Amino acid sequence: MNPNLQKLHPYPFERLAQLKLDAEPPADLSPIVLSIGEPRHPTPHFISEALIAHLHGLNEYPATQGKPELRQAIADWLSQRFQIPANRIDAEQHILPVSGTREALFSFAQSLIDPTHPATVMMPNPFYQIYEGAAILAGAKPYFLNTTRESAYLPDFDSIPDAVWESCQLLYICSPGNPSGAVIDQKSMESLIALADRHHFVIASDECYSELYFDESLPPPGLLQAAYTMGNDRFKNCIVFHSLSKRSNAPGLRSGFVAGDADLLQRYFLYRTYQGCAMPLQTQFASLRAWGDEAHVWQNRARYREKFVAVMKVLADVHELEMPQAGFYLWLPTPIDDADFALQLYTQHNVTVLPGSYLSRDFNGINPGRNHVRIALVQPLAECVEAAHRIKELLAAL
Repeated sequence: MNPNLQKLHPYPFERLAQLKLDAEPPADLSPIVLSIGEPRHPTPHFISEALIAHLHGLNEYPATQGKPELRQAIADWLSQRFQIPANRIDAEQHILPVSGTREALFSFAQSLIDPTHPATVMMPNPFYQIYEGAAILAGAKPYFLNTTRESAYLPDFDSIPDAVWESCQLLYICSPGNPSGAVIDQKSMESLIALADRHHFVIASDECYSELYFDESLPPPGLLQAAYTMGNDRFKNCIVFHSLSKRSNAPGLRSGFVAGDADLLQRYFLYRTYQGCAMPLQTQFASLRAWGDEAHVWQNRARYREKFVAVMKVLADVHELEMPQAGFYLWLPTPIDDADFALQLYTQHNVTVLPGSYLSRDFNGINPGRNHVRIALVQPLAECVEAAHRIKELLAAL
């Protein structure tokens, strides 16, 4: 077996299951699960219908590169959303559909990392655990970028020594961030692109929460947008990952795409002809419809905005909170240890949230997820508000 498997940490939800193993919630309170970032809003009907309408294509092997119509729909969406002229994103060279970005975020590192040289993979801390696993199994060393309340939950890229940049082969960024919802501004992205050119590393930008923002006049910038603005119209060293899971409430569709540097994507495409599942044809047709419609995305944002406003109104008396810039997580500081807080919330109020320390690692003397819990506001409005009242009770008692 690959010895690097022994270096992997248990997945956060495995740790949560162990935390709750011998715990009993109050029987008179209905359970409210806010630990998993699984969208619970209905999948738009037209996406489901497109999927069903093309089930007759099950007797065909789908192409790894996907149908030209799908790639063009994605290119059109990227151009419109991130203010890039349509002729600068080539559906043939700059787009590769994938069966979910989780798989792509992992496999991209396997295709990119050169294990014959000392390799560092940088990532935010806390983080989506796939980044760490991808680095370890590619034979690289993870380097964590602590994000704290003092840094507005953003990495301090200026504090990283040149020697670390020199060993870096891949930098994962997540904007808007999971779990904080913090957004990396365009100027910072441009600085990172300049660093990548100077030190010869690749930026993998996880933008799967990019469409869940709350100020309609300020959509989060994207890495390709920053690259084009600074004159990098070949998107050198820049790769972005997008998904329909959060944008379109379709996590079961397993549909996303990778876009950016054509040279990198050509080599990643070669890798994917050997590893990775080509997107089924029915999924491609459903995805084509989804990327072509913005009305359902606007409605989705409005639902999350309503939930955040309602929940934060309930908690305002017991906790000083700021509205996140984007996403559907409330990254809540806790007055006691985060695992103890999560356990008390479950055993006393039957609400399940995720301890923040389960999403982060001890690095440079701190664990930046400690004394936080991640609350996914994915359940219906009434359940989120009821959960907020129960959380308020616990906070008041503490």
